[in-house]
Amino acid sequence: MTCPGRLWSAPVVLNTNLQVRLVINTTNATGSPSVRIAKDPRDNQLYYLKLNGDVFRLNLPIGGNATSTRVYSAADHGLASNVEGMAIGPDGTIYLTGNITTNQGNSTMAQVMKGVPNAGGTRVWSVLAQTEPYPRSRTAFDHICSALVLSPDGSFLCLNSGSRTDHGEVQSTGGLYPDLRDTGLTAKILRLPTSGSNLILTNDINILRNSGYIFAEGTRNAFSLAYSPNGDLFGTDNGPDRDMADELNWLRAGAHYGFPWRLGGADNPQQFPNYDPSNDLLLDPRFIAVHNGYYYNDAAFPPPPPNMVDPVINVGPDADSYRDPADGSLQVAGQTGATVRSFTPHRSPLGLVFDTEAALAPPFQRHGFMLSWTPGDPTGNSTPGPFLDPSQDMVDLDLIKLGNTNYQAHVTRIVAGFSNPVDAAIISNKVYVIEYGGSQGIWEVSFPAANSQIFLSAPSWATGQVFRFQISSAAGVSYAIETSTNLSDWVLLTNLVAPSNQLIFMDAAATNSPQRFYRVHRPQ
Repeated sequence: MTCPGRLWSAPVVLNTNLQVRLVINTTNATGSPSVRIAKDPRDNQLYYLKLNGDVFRLNLPIGGNATSTRVYSAADHGLASNVEGMAIGPDGTIYLTGNITTNQGNSTMAQVMKGVPNAGGTRVWSVLAQTEPYPRSRTAFDHICSALVLSPDGSFLCLNSGSRTDHGEVQSTGGLYPDLRDTGLTAKILRLPTSGSNLILTNDINILRNSGYIFAEGTRNAFSLAYSPNGDLFGTDNGPDRDMADELNWLRAGAHYGFPWRLGGADNPQQFPNYDPSNDLLLDPRFIAVHNGYYYNDAAFPPPPPNMVDPVINVGPDADSYRDPADGSLQVAGQTGATVRSFTPHRSPLGLVFDTEAALAPPFQRHGFMLSWTPGDPTGNSTPGPFLDPSQDMVDLDLIKLGNTNYQAHVTRIVAGFSNPVDAAIISNKVYVIEYGGSQGIWEVSFPAANSQIFLSAPSWATGQVFRFQISSAAGVSYAIETSTNLSDWVLLTNLVAPSNQLIFMDAAATNSPQRFYRVHRPQ
């Protein structure tokens, strides 16, 4: 697959310190759209995923044209439909999640596959986990299972299981499931041990909780999950068809993030007995749930759980538009002093990545970066999407932790004009964005690099009791790696030159020492 011509305008940088270039277009003969991009942390090799389960390896030669090669398909891993999640572990294991429609289209089930590298350079595929079949709503709001993320040590896999409703309304599937709203498996972040095999996830909330498979609850559709530099887990969440903010959540074990009682930091009015949708100024009839009458006086709406957690606070200057519920007017929080938690309604935030290695120069160092999928209107509300907000962009997230309660984020648009950007991966000082729309381009956004600083991260024991850690700096940097048992007397282990921005160092002798310290510096 080579890079054909592009017939529409390219993304443009809004910060002149950045550069953007097209790497490759990923449309192919199957017509299946691209949905994920991820790197193998062992060697920074990029892979991208198609909705039909095809996995491609991206070849990025220095000074040449990029190409891609299909390396796995449904024939290898068994997933052929709605394959919406991909993650790669520290040992190179690829994890995929797909969704299988059953029961004549009235039920669905998710399956998580893992492909473990073998000595021949390929991967051996097996089932990590699968859900029981659970009821679909057969509406636009079957959000199914999508995002995957590995814990930093690779021992657990978090999986987004989206809601089957827009905002907690009854969806009976034509009377097949009377009075059903969401289920034990939906609207949650599930957590699976990567050492598992053939795990069965039942549709019983109590069994899931008691088995330790539920990480967090009350998420509507956390389509992107990522760990920040300090190890905190974040997830983007798409909001409902009502004009309520899309979310960025700091995800913590055992917490409830509000769905469907609180969305975008505000109460869902359908839970209240006096709700009258004809007086609700946040309902836009251009949206499916509004047009189809899913907002109604709902006397049976269940009571809320205690101690719900609100989303990250957006302090601007961008992605902070809102509709005033008192008069229906369109406003920008930065101009009115209002608080938005987290983003302009209907942006559909996803593609979340962090500079965990401090590879970017200030002011971007250790920041997060996020994409938004839905086209918007920068000056008004002419389209059913974000208002007073163009969206389809990359924003910089400068997150500030507010004790142990929440975060606030300075949100700044830095690249505009993508075509339905859907996912991103970060390698050193470059972020790779893959598009769902148009010719499904992969774009490389280059940031100023940090000044050849050396960072050590991801210490762990590898197979065979070999101690390993990651060294990050600029390509071509010379390293002297030394060890000590007392932090006083240091012994040189090796001198080497890093072939790329990241290098995994392994020490088989570490298992013979009661304690062993390491330091890395440039030899004088």
